Amino acid sequence: MSIAENIRFEELRPDLWHAVERLFGPNGACGGCWCMWWRAETRNWNEVKGAPAKKMFKNLIQKSKAHGMLAFAGEEPVGWCSFGPRQDFPGLERVRAYKRSDISDVWSINCFFIHRKWRGKGLVRGLLKAAIEAIRKRGVKIVEAYPATTTKDGRKLTGSLAWTGPIKIFEEQGFKTIQSTNPLKPLVRLELKMSHQKTEISM
Repeated sequence: MSIAENIRFEELRPDLWHAVERLFGPNGACGGCWCMWWRAETRNWNEVKGAPAKKMFKNLIQKSKAHGMLAFAGEEPVGWCSFGPRQDFPGLERVRAYKRSDISDVWSINCFFIHRKWRGKGLVRGLLKAAIEAIRKRGVKIVEAYPATTTKDGRKLTGSLAWTGPIKIFEEQGFKTIQSTNPLKPLVRLELKMSHQKTEISM
């Protein structure tokens, strides 16, 4: 699926906070998450979601302690992908299927959010490619993700539930399942090779 020609991808910077705020809207992307679900250390999500999560995420961005990729249609933010060192996301340790001992040098791609008017237009694929390239440029050798598969009865997940990204787009980029203690929650990894060539974003 091709992406409209006017789509561009920009890595998160402190001055892009207002773009994040505009994209996430009053609901903070999904249920007041503000991309803090995996970042929060507390097990009581009700203490975090909403205004506290927004404040924490804004603070991380302003201190350049959060990583991510934004998609823009012209000047309008239309998509988001979260990534960073796995150790930046303690929430992953609360999911038995994602626990690993070899995480010290691993980076994680763990969340996508697409504006409802732009879903189904290939933005998730474009964001994933842009995120992989940004991670590669940092010299990271291993990146992992936690793709959505199907529901327990085998049905395809709706877009609102597939926020970790469908497994197909990761497989297209060469990710391999390395752990599947829960078939509905596979852990996939990609070994990055250094490249001096620019990654193609359009498809």
